[in-house]
Amino acid sequence: MDAIRTAAGRDGLAAIVARPSRAVIALDFDGTLAPIVPDPEQARAQPGAVAALAALAPHVASVAVITGRPAGVAVRLGDFAGVPGLEHLVVLGHYGAERWDAVTGTVHAPAPHPGVASVRSALPGVLAEAGLWHDTYVEEKGRAVAVHTRRAADPQGAFEALKRPLSDLAARHGLVVEPGRMVLELRPPGVDKGVALTEYVREVGAESVLYAGDDLGDLPAYAAVEKLRSDGVPGLLISSGTEVPDLADRADLTVPGPPELTAFLSDLSHTLSPT
Repeated sequence: MDAIRTAAGRDGLAAIVARPSRAVIALDFDGTLAPIVPDPEQARAQPGAVAALAALAPHVASVAVITGRPAGVAVRLGDFAGVPGLEHLVVLGHYGAERWDAVTGTVHAPAPHPGVASVRSALPGVLAEAGLWHDTYVEEKGRAVAVHTRRAADPQGAFEALKRPLSDLAARHGLVVEPGRMVLELRPPGVDKGVALTEYVREVGAESVLYAGDDLGDLPAYAAVEKLRSDGVPGLLISSGTEVPDLADRADLTVPGPPELTAFLSDLSHTLSPT
């Protein structure tokens, strides 16, 4: 298994291995379980990732996918439903605002924030005024709207040009902008992966936790694991890729991307169920 560079991370892994039945394995979807692709609708779980989770799940307290995607969309793209071994998988979508449980196969969620509909209506005009309507991809997320700039001739330039107008648009309708890798997401305030992870760890009564992510939206989950550590709950932080230095620098373990993370999860499943 890959070398873990921090003592806290080694303690986290040791706690997971020593008592896996009290461990939560939590992971982001895009860029972590699934490679980043230009069209978000074409994203799919890394080959072998679902099998690795299914091999791991019977030995731990819970496996949870925590994503900015709608929960149902993540389930569809990840092909998580009906997988033997993942009968108790939980998908926390929209940063925890939605929840899909494999046990019931249903999504539970509160009513959407009214500002999302207002932003959705105003967005074409804002993008056209910036001269970027045809250079961006708008992803409808139900409870949020994301503007991707990967298709632009200058993706980073388009990203920077849209920061201010999209932030102003979001603020006018009571939303916030969450930046990521060539994407700006307009969503309600007060929900993030850190809140979702902390609440879920408490719900399960976990005594250790692993979290893997790849982007700025995963930083709150990192902070949650660091807080859990200070409260006596060991944790392991994994960065999938190095494109976001703020994340990679805080990780206990950095892997190049979804293929290598899949291999790590597979190795961990074998460690927990030696033959």
